[in-house]
Amino acid sequence: MTAPKPLVAGNWKMNGLKEALSEFQAMGKGYGAELQSAVDLMICPPATLLYTMSVSAVGSGITTGGQDCHQNASGAHTGDLSAEMLSDAGASAVIVGHSERRADHGESDGTVKAKAEAGWRAGLIAIVCVGETEAERDQGATLDRIGSQVAGSVPDGARADNTVVAYEPVWAIGTGRTPSAVDVAEVHAHIRKELTDRFGEEGAQMRILYGGSVKPGNAKELMAVENVDGALVGGASLKAADFLGIAAAYG
Repeated sequence: MTAPKPLVAGNWKMNGLKEALSEFQAMGKGYGAELQSAVDLMICPPATLLYTMSVSAVGSGITTGGQDCHQNASGAHTGDLSAEMLSDAGASAVIVGHSERRADHGESDGTVKAKAEAGWRAGLIAIVCVGETEAERDQGATLDRIGSQVAGSVPDGARADNTVVAYEPVWAIGTGRTPSAVDVAEVHAHIRKELTDRFGEEGAQMRILYGGSVKPGNAKELMAVENVDGALVGGASLKAADFLGIAAAYG
């Protein structure tokens, strides 16, 4: 059984105006053939930049994705974007269930599952996020919490080519704190078991990303952990040097 090709995906969150496209173009210039053979790169910009970035990405090898979608294809949902709209703007994937969406918008596992299915409907890869809070970790409930989120958020029919799972320890996002390699290995092994028990060979091949204060300085150690198939990167994906520095863990 061959290991899945790693993916390093950048989540720009609510950051980036038009001038930020120069950083994206610099990423494309630094993403040469050798690195392309080793790792897939993706940027998920704010929706205002998605179409322009997707056009700019042509020929660079970098793909683009959305940060969220509505579960319906269309309708009276002011301010929301459907997965079909993201696809129409050039996206190949969509992040669903990010901890900030779960916390700020009260998204349940059921909602995340419906959004993942919407992504599939539009031909997008669903990047399904799971993760525990600091309180849950302190209570020793990490694996139970992660297991329940995987069970409730990843839909039936998930395959290696349409689903990525991203583990984000909520307490490490943007804080500078990072779990040890042992901690990451334990959680990723648990996710892998959940996926293989449910989906068999597809679950064994599904990419599991680590997300939580990933930087060029710690990427090599984290990306070498068993069952870590890449990273979901926040702030460090805004600068070409940092993002390429993380990708270089595979170069």
